[in-house]
Amino acid sequence: MDVGELLNYQPDRGAKRPRDGDGGSAGGDEDSRGGKQQKGLSARELARYREAAAAAGVGIDVGGEMRDTEELSGDKKKILEKLMDQDEEEPEAEPVDESSVKKMILTFEKRSYKNQELRIKFPDSPEKFMESELDLNDIIQEMHVIATMPDLYHLLVELNAVHSLLGLLSHENTDVAIAVVDLLQELTDIDTLHESEEGAEVLIDALLEGQVVALLVQNMDRLDEQVKEEADGIFNTLAIIENMAEFRPGLCTEAAQQGLMQWLLKRIKAKMPFDANKLYCSEILAILLQNNDNTRELLGEMDGIDVLLQQLSVFKRHNPSTAEEQEMMENLFDALCSCLMLPANRDRFLRGEGLQLMNLMLREKKMSRTSAMKVLDHGMIGPEGADNCHKFVDILGLRTIFPLFMKTPKKMKKTGASEKEHEEHVSSIIASMLRNLKSQQRSRLFTKFTENDCEKVDRLMELHFKYLEAVQQADKRIEGEKHEMVRRGEILDDGMEDEFYLRRLDAGLFVLQLICYIMVEISNSGISQLQQRVHQILNLRGGSVKVVRHIMREYAESIGDGKSEEFKEAERKRIMDLVENF
Repeated sequence: MDVGELLNYQPDRGAKRPRDGDGGSAGGDEDSRGGKQQKGLSARELARYREAAAAAGVGIDVGGEMRDTEELSGDKKKILEKLMDQDEEEPEAEPVDESSVKKMILTFEKRSYKNQELRIKFPDSPEKFMESELDLNDIIQEMHVIATMPDLYHLLVELNAVHSLLGLLSHENTDVAIAVVDLLQELTDIDTLHESEEGAEVLIDALLEGQVVALLVQNMDRLDEQVKEEADGIFNTLAIIENMAEFRPGLCTEAAQQGLMQWLLKRIKAKMPFDANKLYCSEILAILLQNNDNTRELLGEMDGIDVLLQQLSVFKRHNPSTAEEQEMMENLFDALCSCLMLPANRDRFLRGEGLQLMNLMLREKKMSRTSAMKVLDHGMIGPEGADNCHKFVDILGLRTIFPLFMKTPKKMKKTGASEKEHEEHVSSIIASMLRNLKSQQRSRLFTKFTENDCEKVDRLMELHFKYLEAVQQADKRIEGEKHEMVRRGEILDDGMEDEFYLRRLDAGLFVLQLICYIMVEISNSGISQLQQRVHQILNLRGGSVKVVRHIMREYAESIGDGKSEEFKEAERKRIMDLVENF
C-alpha cells in the first residue's frame, strides 16, 4: 500500500442503509454511499501529517498524494515510521461515561461560541476563523461516540447541546451543517433509539421542540446535489426524518406542515437523473401519507396528485431500468393509493386524468399494470368513487378490465404480485361499478356479462368455487385450533376471534365476498339470462344458495368501517334486499 493510500485510509463507520442498492442506482455511483458520508482525513490530521512529511522532505497535496522528483522509497519508510511513532505516543481514548460526555459537550459549546464570535468579528477574513471552524468540526466528529450510549442522551438536552446543534444547521459553512446532520443521523438511528426508550424520548422531544424538521428542510434547500458530500447530506437528512417517524409516527403531520411535503414534491419532480435520493424521497412521501388524512389533504392542496401522476406516466410505456427504480415506482403508487383514501383527492385524481393514465397502463402490459389496477380499485371504491366509476365506463374502461377479469396474466411473478391480489382488485373494481353506476353506464356493464354466451358469468362462478374451497379449508383448520384450545382450557376472547376472522379474510374470504356480491347484483339486474346461468352453474357443481346468502350476511355485518351509522344501515339493508331476491 503506498503512503498516499495509507494516509487516506478511513475505517468503515458502518452505514445505516446503503444509498445505492446492490446493483447501484441509475445514478451510477461506483461506491455504495453509506448512510453516513465517508470523509477523508480531517483538516487537523492532514496538517499534522504535512508537518511530519515536511520534516522528511516530501510533499503531500490535499488529496494526500505524495509527490517528489526523487525516488521516494527511502523517504516513505521514514514517514511511515514517524507516523507509527506518533500513533504510539497518543494516549488511549478515555472510556465513555457521564463525566467524559459532559466534558465533550462543554468543549463543543466553547468551540461553537468561539467560532461564532470570530465569524462576527472578522466576517471578511476567513483565515481568522478557519482554525476555530476546524476545531468545531473535530469536536462534532468526536461526539459520534455519544450515539453508543443512548442512556446518556439526557445530558445533550440538559446541557443545551441539542439547541446548539440545531443552531449549527444554518451555519454559513455547509460542511459544518452536514457534520451536524451526520451526527443527528447516528444519534437517531432506530436501533439505538430502541436500546434506551427513555433517552430516545428525551432526545426526540427536544429535537421536535427546536423545530428540527423545519431547520433540516431549510438546510436541504441550500445544498447542491452535484457535490457528493452535499448529496450525502441530503440522504442523511432524510434518514433522520425516517428514524424519527418510525419511532414516533405521530410527528408525520407536523413534519409535513413544516415544509417537508413541499420539499419532497419539489425534489421528486426535479429534472435530474434517477438516484438514491429520489428513491429515498419517494419512500419518505409514502411514509408521511400512511393512515394520515391531514398529510393527504396537504398533498392534495399542493397539487401533489398531479406531481405523482406526471412521475408515474414515465412507466406507462417503459419498465423501470433497475430494481431501485422499480422500488421508487411502487412507492409513488403506494403514495397515490394512500391519497385516494381521502374523498377530496378522488376529485383531483379525476380532473388530473388519472383514470385515463391507469387505463393506458392496464393496456400496455408493462410492470406498472398491477399497481395501476390497485390505484383504480382505491379510486372507485365506496360511494365517493361514483364519479370515477362513471368516467371509467365513458373512457371505455370496460374493454380493458374484463379481459383481465377473464384471465389472470401469467407475468405476475415478475412484479411480485400474487394471483389472489390481481383477482381481488379486479373483482373489487367490478363490484364498485355495480354499486355506483346508474342508468346507461349500468346497462353497459350488464351487457358485458351477457356477451359471448355469458362467458363472464362462467368465469365468475369458476372463481366462486375456487375461493369457496380455499375458505372452507381455512375454516377447517381454524375449527381444529379452536377445538384444541378449548381442550387445553384456554379462553377464546374477542382478540382471538378477530385474529381468526383476519386469517379467513387472508385465505380468500374477502375475494369470495366480492364475488358473491357480483353474483347477487347481476341476478337482480332484471336480465333473466344472467340469473338463470348463475343458478344453473350453482346446481350443476353442487353449490348452494344458502351458502351464498350466509357469506353475504357476514359481508353486510362487516361493512362500512369508519362510515356513519346511517350509511352502514342503508348499505346493509340494500345488500340484504339483494340477498332476499337471490
